[in-house]
Amino acid sequence: MSSIKKKSLRWYFFRAPVYLYRWGLGGLLSRRVLLLKHTGRRSGRQRETVLEVVQYRKEIPEVFVVAGFGRDSDWLLNVQAQPRVEVTIGWRRFSACARFPDLPEAPEVIRDYEQRNRFIAPIIRYGFSRLLGWQYHNTDADRRRLVEQLPVVAFRGCS
Repeated sequence: MSSIKKKSLRWYFFRAPVYLYRWGLGGLLSRRVLLLKHTGRRSGRQRETVLEVVQYRKEIPEVFVVAGFGRDSDWLLNVQAQPRVEVTIGWRRFSACARFPDLPEAPEVIRDYEQRNRFIAPIIRYGFSRLLGWQYHNTDADRRRLVEQLPVVAFRGCS
């Protein structure tokens, strides 16, 4: 499993969208990424993470993301401990509750993501393979294996 060292050049690159959201320019990122504000499970401090959106259901609203660095990602552990979060996607901000889709919904979310991005499918397969540590071929069996290793999380508006 790949990881990024804090304060490295790659870390700053991946943190750049956080600053766009802080400066009120998150709408420039469209609905490709979201800003997740969550509470630290040990510190109780407010944390911010930018995540790629794999599916957006505007009418609910509900947004799906993948824990790309696995089940031990800090943001994922924080959300499991405290599922009430704040999501900003584009220009829209809402309070949300996390849920953790399982079979068969989670692999279907991944399938939908692949179909909507079929022109960059080789890049997606390469990226998933790097994150997973094994060759991803976008089959149904691979999707099931992927969501076991990299959980799908949904954030749905709640009051």
